[in-house]
Amino acid sequence: MTERFKELMEGGLDDLNLSLNSGQLEQFYDYYELLIEWNKVMNLTAITELDEVVTKHFIDSLSLIKSVDDLGEKDRTVIDIGTGAGFPGIPLKIAYPGLKITLLDSLNKRIKYLNEVIDKLGLKEISTIHGRAEDYGRDPLYREKYDLCVSRAVANISTLSEYCLPFVKVGGYFVSYKSGKIEEELNQGKSAIKLLSGKTEDVTTFLLPGSDVERSFVKIKKIEPISKKYPRKAGLPSKEPL
Repeated sequence: MTERFKELMEGGLDDLNLSLNSGQLEQFYDYYELLIEWNKVMNLTAITELDEVVTKHFIDSLSLIKSVDDLGEKDRTVIDIGTGAGFPGIPLKIAYPGLKITLLDSLNKRIKYLNEVIDKLGLKEISTIHGRAEDYGRDPLYREKYDLCVSRAVANISTLSEYCLPFVKVGGYFVSYKSGKIEEELNQGKSAIKLLSGKTEDVTTFLLPGSDVERSFVKIKKIEPISKKYPRKAGLPSKEPL
């Protein structure tokens, strides 16, 4: 781990009132190195500069603490939909080892990469699944089984809610990572969220520590079991948002 990496991480963590031990910081550095290595042969991220990876991937992922109380609660079950290169699920697991995390992605080569990261970092109680959210959201093994669903995937809130809310237990939450102004998108998504048995409880807007990037968390509570109609078949949530 370089001194520069340590300084950047600790600066961002201070802004979030978080502290990690040296072992956790080493895990983050190993994660950074694996990300850069694998990114040479497959498209994981356009962000590769050390400063930007720390701020826009690692600290951004951990900023969830601004939206979710007692984020590190032991045995809390979390699913990360469209995890891509592992954000936010892997940073959350490193920082909060007591979480039980599932990473879902539709691209098998990304799953292979994620499994190597999990293995090299020695992470426990974190698993990957390869497939589409619309299919797994109907699977009894995963449907309404999670305390928390998170997603940094790029899609409108109506589409994301149809991907994510089927996984959430009644009384649990779906939190969407969003950029910039989101009032109009939220207004357009109100009816979809209601149809999917959700209720927007809170919107947290802030500047990402150490940057001028505006971030928002949309926190949606699951208030009752979801209709068997949802999610619709693969492809429809993005082509025809509710």
